[in-house]
Amino acid sequence: MERDKRAVVKGSHVLVLPMPAQGHINPMLQFSKRLAAKGIKVTLVTTSSYLNAMQGEQALAMPINVEPIFDGFREGERVAGVDDYLERFKATVPGSLAEVIKKHSSTQNPPRCLIYDSLLPWAVDVAQDSGIHAATFFTQPCAVSVIYYHELQGSLKFPLMEPVVKLPSLPDMEFNDLPTFVYGPGSYPGLYDLVFSRFSNIDKATWVLWNTFDDLEDELVKWMKRKWPIKTIGPTIPSMFLDQRLEDDKDYGLSLFKPKSEACMEWLDSKSPHSVVYVSFGSVARLEEAQMAELAWGLKRSNYSFLWVVRETELEKLPRSFIEETSDSSLIVTWCNQMQVLAHRSIGCFVTHCGWNSTIEALGLGVPMVAMPQWTDQPTNAKFVADVWGVGVRVKVDGNGTIVTNEEIERCLREVMVEGERGIEIRQNSGKWKELARKAVDGGGSSEKNIEDFVGELMSNSYSIKE
Repeated sequence: MERDKRAVVKGSHVLVLPMPAQGHINPMLQFSKRLAAKGIKVTLVTTSSYLNAMQGEQALAMPINVEPIFDGFREGERVAGVDDYLERFKATVPGSLAEVIKKHSSTQNPPRCLIYDSLLPWAVDVAQDSGIHAATFFTQPCAVSVIYYHELQGSLKFPLMEPVVKLPSLPDMEFNDLPTFVYGPGSYPGLYDLVFSRFSNIDKATWVLWNTFDDLEDELVKWMKRKWPIKTIGPTIPSMFLDQRLEDDKDYGLSLFKPKSEACMEWLDSKSPHSVVYVSFGSVARLEEAQMAELAWGLKRSNYSFLWVVRETELEKLPRSFIEETSDSSLIVTWCNQMQVLAHRSIGCFVTHCGWNSTIEALGLGVPMVAMPQWTDQPTNAKFVADVWGVGVRVKVDGNGTIVTNEEIERCLREVMVEGERGIEIRQNSGKWKELARKAVDGGGSSEKNIEDFVGELMSNSYSIKE
């Protein structure tokens, strides 16, 4: 086994600033580990309130420093809502970030670049004002960003006059395949503004990094490279589940929830290969109580064993007596180590909301999916899962367009789990993408080459700070 680990190179320090949410920190942290393995000193900058909220002891597999930063909220202070948090975050963090850069600039290995979450476009100005490079990091697939870009350019007009949306480099799409934010902010105007602000000053960034890989979005990547200096560097999942070049990289390392790892593994070990349905809707998505009930009864009707992650705040939405009625064939936990679960031989399919991290993890581990998208980028990810990559099926909502019935959930589970023509095709496609994902980050792969190029360019004196 090759171990890609080099001594830290002086003058190679980078700061990494993710949006303080688990789905954004994890991919940027994984990229940081790849950089650390190549001799780059990495300091992960995240909010003190996020660090305080993490469960138990947290250990990073690679030598990455963590720098707390003040986000405007004192310990124990309650947040009125998402928009309130975002407003105070934007008012406070730029100044805090400038102070962090200044502090590290006086060390023997001062920062050379700030890698910032694309949802924080103001960070490029802080970096440039501090005299260092900036690289923006997109945690969503190219497909979603291309749609947002065309929306900004006025290519999408609502209400749609045609049933099919045709955009360059994208497959034909229907209304329910589009990211939810393209047709309005809904209840989250602050998030809506964040999503579209990413392109406001993208040209100021020296590098544009993307958590995807060339084979996965080939036409989209080629189209976007004509506009920006993008580098695909994904999939950003722990190395031991892909190329195994970073021996200590077995987990993300930071989490807001405490996983029930031992209980999950013991239960899965008792099951036959490809016999278990794994169900998880990530760290944010919330199903309505009626939808939780339909999902629950659909799982029970299918007669498959299932492992269902139901966050503690969502447990009360489960139907009364459901846990007891299904205890012989199910395990319900409040959180788990998703990578360990997806990699287990007993898993037959993954019922997912199609958040990008969950989607690319399933792709990287070759697990077929039942796509049940909720909002933001998830409908587009589900479209690609079912119709482009062919690694799963997508549930259909009922005639009122409001709920997925238990009969539909059962139908989809059987289509993926049964060894029929469709199920076999999905499993074969899943295996193909698993291998392509591994090749992308392995030696000589497209993402590995892009990371090497980024490191080389970072250390070159020929790159000047963009104005």
